[in-house]
Amino acid sequence: MWSRMQLKTNAKQLFYKNYWECVAVCLIMGFFAAVPNFNTVNYNLKAYKDNLDEFNTLYMNSPEVRRAFTAAIALFTTFGLFITVIGMVLKILLGNVLEVGGNRFFVENRTKKTGLKEVLAPFRSGHYGNVVLTMFLMNLYIALWSLLFVIPGIVKSYEYLMVPYILAENPQMNQREAFAISKRMMYGEKWNAFVLGISFLGWGILDLFTCGLLGVFFVNPYMRATYTELYAYNKVKAYNEGYIR
Repeated sequence: MWSRMQLKTNAKQLFYKNYWECVAVCLIMGFFAAVPNFNTVNYNLKAYKDNLDEFNTLYMNSPEVRRAFTAAIALFTTFGLFITVIGMVLKILLGNVLEVGGNRFFVENRTKKTGLKEVLAPFRSGHYGNVVLTMFLMNLYIALWSLLFVIPGIVKSYEYLMVPYILAENPQMNQREAFAISKRMMYGEKWNAFVLGISFLGWGILDLFTCGLLGVFFVNPYMRATYTELYAYNKVKAYNEGYIR
């Protein structure tokens, strides 16, 4: 059984040996996480709607102002929807694939000093469409489970935690097989993986005080390297148990 201390110790050693490349890869992987989404827009829109009754009371005798306000809300909603669609397309066609490519970089970095070109490996593999579809289905399943309750969505996200790493080394693998292997790898380890994530909470708090700089130059690559170590452990276990060759 793996331990958090061992995973983190190995991760820091591997991260430091190729420091700047690891930082650059995490920046590339995190770029699409910053794409504006409709959640923020919708939150602001809800604030406008919550105050609409009060607004109508104050300006009941001014239909011109009411029409202008309604038009502004419609424009705001349309703009938010447009940003959402663009963000989703970029996430599906580029962001998810770059996540797989970034994971390939960290996997390769365990055994040799590698370069940024590994991030683009899924695009050059000849299996770009399969990577896009598998990652899309993974995120869709997690989202659908999250619609039931929050907890099932979290459990599902840890069940599929290894999928991007599996695709990083096997971009041709079909969806069912990738999901099944990840599920088998994470059987009995989801709680430990959750605790592993919680163990970075202190670093996340410190990152807030540095306006994200600590995350860019240390925390994010450190976390990526740590989860790569978890994948490496699970892969060895899978070979030993005989369900992958």
